[in-house]
Amino acid sequence: MENYPAYRKYKQTRCAWLKEIPEHWDFKRLKNVATHNDETLDERADPDLEIKYVDISSVSLVNGIEKIEAMPFEKSPSRARRKVKDGDIIVSTVRTYLKAIAPVCEPPENMVVSTGFAVVRPKENLFSGFAGYLLQSNGFVGDVVANSVGVSYPAINASDLARIPVIEPPLEEQKAIARFLDFKTAQIDALIAKKKALLDKLAEKRTALISHAVTKGLDSSVPMKDSKAAWLGHIPRHWEAKRLKFVISEPLKYGANEAAELTDPELPRYIRITDVNDDGSLREDTFRSLPQEIADDYLLSDGDILLARSGATVGKSFIYKPSWGMAAYAGYLIRARMSDAMNPDFAYLFLQSSCYWQWLSSVFIQATIQNVSAEKYANLVIPVPPINEQLSIVSRLLVQLKSIDVQRERVGLVIDRLIEYRSALITNAVTGKIDVRGFQVPSASAAKAQIQEEFA
Repeated sequence: MENYPAYRKYKQTRCAWLKEIPEHWDFKRLKNVATHNDETLDERADPDLEIKYVDISSVSLVNGIEKIEAMPFEKSPSRARRKVKDGDIIVSTVRTYLKAIAPVCEPPENMVVSTGFAVVRPKENLFSGFAGYLLQSNGFVGDVVANSVGVSYPAINASDLARIPVIEPPLEEQKAIARFLDFKTAQIDALIAKKKALLDKLAEKRTALISHAVTKGLDSSVPMKDSKAAWLGHIPRHWEAKRLKFVISEPLKYGANEAAELTDPELPRYIRITDVNDDGSLREDTFRSLPQEIADDYLLSDGDILLARSGATVGKSFIYKPSWGMAAYAGYLIRARMSDAMNPDFAYLFLQSSCYWQWLSSVFIQATIQNVSAEKYANLVIPVPPINEQLSIVSRLLVQLKSIDVQRERVGLVIDRLIEYRSALITNAVTGKIDVRGFQVPSASAAKAQIQEEFA
């Protein structure tokens, strides 16, 4: 991090996460510098009133408010009640581990947020621009999480949130800190956006490699034939195109409809699709388990493939390997166990191809909700090369994909570093670890050189 000066004098605090602050700053509770949940949308509002709704899943600490849904009031969820205005900060009070905290900047008319948020409104001595950063600082976020109650669904009530200690510099100093952070976070966010664009290109390259190999094979000179599936197109003449139900060893099977409450590592793992990372690995921070007697009917074997059947992750897949340990799977997943005619790794790669997702889109067009049943999955047409050719394709692809995945990992690490730097910079500025009162916005060329030097 660039070397910014510290303040000349500090004083001690009684806060566990912040031992000292600049001598002339104040230390207060949130309720003394801001109000919360001031306005609520009347339940008797006009049913035709168009509201702009923000749910907890649409907010992140780094990206802020990512999605706003327009809908008539009569069709809005019952939790769409908290009214907001420019300068407010929304703080998630449920599932606080998500750290869904964001400032509200120039919101559209009739914007409301979930009652799962506390809407914090700064008083006159707290500058809203500074408050937005303050409530996104590591210390405040950590206090919200630490004061939450519950394991699987942690939450904090509004009164406990209001008692969390916060820092109050003089008003003009708040504005100076906000100006500094506006500039620096914009720089960092632009860099993150460039790196994410590179990740998107690598993902496109990965999908293209998979799609070509699993539908055309490795030999471009072989004659082709029509697969008779519009979204699959032509495949090598010596391949077959079969419905999934004809290349599995037993019928597709739904998972267990059990609550994910246990975390006993001695019991079989309980896999839900939200446990699956984009790279096909399993998250450790969401580990849940099932009692052995319940899990027995849903235990996975090497090469079993799980398919998400509904929700935002519909169509996503996961291939089980014994290295994950004994595991069962949840009810929103469907298990496919391949026959000897289909190599599981080949099938799993096909489920990452563009033609598979085209098929999925065609299924959605015919349905009112995004849901793919076992019956629909069973009728998915899948290319079936001779088994030896399947193994060759898998072997070649894994080598090619490894190179791309290494690049993606490197870019991902850079993004993580930028996010960490952004978070640290915000925390250091709003807690007075650095003095930015004399900061001047540099010229464009100087700013570019500065940020490049910081991340050289």
